Amino acid sequence: MTGSAGYRGPPRGALVNPGPAALTAENRWLRTRFARRHLLDLAAGMLAAQMRLPPSEAAVYLDSLSQATGLPVEDIAADIVNAVSGDGGPSVTAVPGTDGHNLEGLAERRRARRTAAAAEAADTAGEAARTLLDGGLSALGADSLWLWRRTGPGCLQLIGHAGVGAAEAVAWQWIPPAAPEPFRTVLVDDTPVWLQDGPADGSPLPGPSARAARALLPLTRRDRAVGVALVGWPGPTPLDPAARRAVAGLLEVAGTVLDTEETDPAPAPVLVDVLDALAHPAVLLRLRGPLGAAFVEHVNDEAVATLGSAAPAVGASLARAFPLVHTELGRLARRALSTTHPQRLARLPVAARPGEASPLLDVRVLPAGDEHAVVLWHTVAAPALAAARAVARLQNVAPFRDSLTGGETVWASQAYGILGMDRAEAPVPLPDLRDRVHEDDRAALTELLTVLTERQAGAQAVLRIVLPDGTVRHVQVAAEPLIDDGVVTAVAGVYQNVSDSRRTEAALTATFDHLTALHDQSELRHHLALQLQQAIVPEVPGLQELPGGLVVAARYRPAAEEYRVGGDWYDVLALPSGKVLVAVGDIAGHGIDSVTGMVALRNAQRALAFTGRSARHLMGWLNEVTLRTGGGTTATAVCALYDPQDHGLVWSSAGHLPMLLLREGRARLLDPPQDILLGAVSPFTYREQRIGLRPGDTLLLYTDGLIERRHSGIDEGLTRLAGEAERLAGREPDLLVDELLRTATGDTDDDTSIVAVHVRGGQPER
Repeated sequence: MTGSAGYRGPPRGALVNPGPAALTAENRWLRTRFARRHLLDLAAGMLAAQMRLPPSEAAVYLDSLSQATGLPVEDIAADIVNAVSGDGGPSVTAVPGTDGHNLEGLAERRRARRTAAAAEAADTAGEAARTLLDGGLSALGADSLWLWRRTGPGCLQLIGHAGVGAAEAVAWQWIPPAAPEPFRTVLVDDTPVWLQDGPADGSPLPGPSARAARALLPLTRRDRAVGVALVGWPGPTPLDPAARRAVAGLLEVAGTVLDTEETDPAPAPVLVDVLDALAHPAVLLRLRGPLGAAFVEHVNDEAVATLGSAAPAVGASLARAFPLVHTELGRLARRALSTTHPQRLARLPVAARPGEASPLLDVRVLPAGDEHAVVLWHTVAAPALAAARAVARLQNVAPFRDSLTGGETVWASQAYGILGMDRAEAPVPLPDLRDRVHEDDRAALTELLTVLTERQAGAQAVLRIVLPDGTVRHVQVAAEPLIDDGVVTAVAGVYQNVSDSRRTEAALTATFDHLTALHDQSELRHHLALQLQQAIVPEVPGLQELPGGLVVAARYRPAAEEYRVGGDWYDVLALPSGKVLVAVGDIAGHGIDSVTGMVALRNAQRALAFTGRSARHLMGWLNEVTLRTGGGTTATAVCALYDPQDHGLVWSSAGHLPMLLLREGRARLLDPPQDILLGAVSPFTYREQRIGLRPGDTLLLYTDGLIERRHSGIDEGLTRLAGEAERLAGREPDLLVDELLRTATGDTDDDTSIVAVHVRGGQPER
């Protein structure tokens, strides 16, 4: 809370519809925010995988890296994604100012990664093309980009372009199978074609002149050619290896935005028959759209018997079918489709709602085409699958055996990929790898061989292997000598690709070193306050079901600046009386004192609510608690009690912002009683108001960090919030609060809490 005056009334007058320019600017801003969120989610996912953290902790750690290094969180995220994907080290390992060329290259890699993330988040191929051209290709001198989708054997359809005139786009809308040679080469051979001076044979291609440079690249999706991209320059242009790598890197994401299906295919009958024949539960999912929103398409009899009343209906969203585990299942399904490999998880806590179903054990998610995934699980742990999971933990491992007495070297097939060799090449004995090992690691290889052959003991080492393309891969070698009559006759061991963990380890080591240096009291107090805030007022990750058909979603977003972690709290609690407590509050000030004060008030309110007294009595008592324990602290709060018997909501407000009611697509601010802040005057009698809630209604409670802006009044912020809520009307509460946080107009860097309470009976959209 940034002030102590509290809210003094709703906005006056009708909502004003923004004009076309404002809508365009807002749309651009929303796309930018969505692209930023996509990049941060991607980096957090990689951190979670590398550090074995829950996704929420990985996201918090990403923010802490930004605060520790002083770099924007987008730069940290880009560095992490580039590091794990092998496109350059993370910025936390660089020493700013020591190498201007290195810093320039680092900035370019960050810019390219942000551009790629924005293109991946685009809604259409046209938007993706504009993003790629403006954000990256234009810096390479390119002035146009064309994206064709493969619609049949050798036939291409133009579905996105940038820097191209309308007439020229119409002329190249379709490219038949009898296409110019460069197109056929790209499609058939899956190979880029680089034309620095235009096509040598004069073949017609889009562009300002026959001599203008072009680059044609295949676009792939899940290892399948789905189209062709053409990058154009205004004239002849030398395309050196660095430029080619940059162009290819930017266009790697273009295949993901090509909509290769005209209609949603129905699940194959044979697939449904197979699922119905299984002796354990199975659910068929379809993932739609660029974000992969998942829906249930089929549930076999075993799943129905296992889930009982919680069994999902065909057509239900994944979030409604499995509300407590839908995030993890959706992640596994999207990963399965993107990699075309089955995904596994040992256990998910519950199938649907507490008390209604058993845990999901030995969960497996299998890809079933371009848009379908199958979720399989057991109700009793299977020993064989447990053993298989243990073996699967040895990732990127390849056994080998070298004979030292004139015999052959034998490799597992995975060794070729780990060492960057073609399968047609002969396996290389461990001593002969010296020429492929980085010169600084050759002494380590010598020591490894000495231990194996002279000391006749097992040993291991991590060696940097230089691949044919010049890149470096970290390979761990663990080996044992095979001894016959006191003589080492062979060496047996394994190669393991540990490049990802090494890159992440280097980044994290540098980051931890930096964080260790931050011992000042304000930093420690900030982290303590944030951890206490998140421990006491955690987010509700899915949808929480409460008596009376209420569905609740709650979010807390900490302040952007360390000194602004504040005293926001919220609570939704079923009481012994059958009523439901819904409350939001905000203590004035920031830091650990505000957070500890919040804990006292929230706990006091919970305890007082069990007395069964009215909302105004609870608020009066809370005022006394604030006066006696707050040390001069003030707070705003709203306390509401919902009665499932008559669907009435009775509430009392202490200077807090008005609740917002969404009903039949319209937003209405509920004018609160004009009562004073908590902790201002003793004694004080608070007033109550009542409203009846209907099926389909959604009630929003929030703190001022959601709407306050430095250069505009609260009324303007409330008007914007009402308009945004109307735009999102009909969404499920969890999607509604996520989108409102994403598009929040507040710019005071204050922390924010928001609670959505939905009355079942309407038909919210996923």
